[in-house]
Amino acid sequence: MTMTPGFRKFALTAHVTSSVGTLGAVAGFLALAVAGLTSTDSQVVRAAYLAMELTAWYVIVPLVLASLVTGLVQSLGTPWGLFRHYWVVAKLLLNVLVTIVLLLQLELIGYLADVSAETMLSSADLRGLRVSPVIHAAGGLLVLLVPVALSLYKPRGLTRYGWRKQHEGSTAPQR
Repeated sequence: MTMTPGFRKFALTAHVTSSVGTLGAVAGFLALAVAGLTSTDSQVVRAAYLAMELTAWYVIVPLVLASLVTGLVQSLGTPWGLFRHYWVVAKLLLNVLVTIVLLLQLELIGYLADVSAETMLSSADLRGLRVSPVIHAAGGLLVLLVPVALSLYKPRGLTRYGWRKQHEGSTAPQR
């Protein structure tokens, strides 16, 4: 299935927008997580964890899912294909990994927001749990930069499926 040029540009715009938005939202989330971990002001800590929960649920989750869906649309509607090139498969796997880790972290983020809403956290309270969002956000940011590089450089390398598809066309009988 090949998309019309207008729809292809629309889908590409949606994919780039959601992907770049995810990078920015995760960077903002990381700033909140660092503030929540390092601040000595209990009001800043409370605000950081409450804002982290809202940011995760209402900004990061929708953007990550939009990036995943628009990436699938892009790959299925263009000659790049979903399983023809290793770099496309790598982008898909990284996006799925980021989505799974994010969904698994939502419970901890919600717990930290609930605790901070009910009590004043000191710098020592729940320190081990409060480090996790910082590590995951920093790691997520680094992981999200890999698909950016793959999209820009598009390293060569066909999968077996891609190689077979490419050579099916060249070995078809001439009429």
